[in-house]
Amino acid sequence: MAMISTKKLIKMARKWQKFAAMQRKRISFSRNGSDAESCSTSSSIVEKGHFVVYTADQVRFVIPLVYLENEIISQLLNIAEEEFGLPSGGPITLPCDSAFMDYIILLINKGITAGDLHKALLLSIPSCCSTSSLHQESGNQQLLVC
Repeated sequence: MAMISTKKLIKMARKWQKFAAMQRKRISFSRNGSDAESCSTSSSIVEKGHFVVYTADQVRFVIPLVYLENEIISQLLNIAEEEFGLPSGGPITLPCDSAFMDYIILLINKGITAGDLHKALLLSIPSCCSTSSLHQESGNQQLLVC
């Protein structure tokens, strides 16, 4: 099986996420005192050692600075810069939806290595395409071809 570059993986994920529902329920992870936990939240206060990003569907994520060392997070930020430019006084918006970001954070929290994370994201794309096509079919009777 040939490995797909992280950048290409993110671009593929961006294609299917455009078909996903824009109104997703916000998901919060319970915090148990660990900085490794991340959450999507509406609070405007950000703890020291964290940064805020928004997803394409406008869900706010407060993420530990340690996550900047993760290759997937770095690639998402690079693609966001290419797609949206550097924000001047506005929020950083990532080119993915909240469900995709929740999944990435879940895998990072579990300590998945970069190679395994890459494989897990590749495996998630077909199921996400299927979910998106079902949503699309019920919404306006169109089928998504992956």
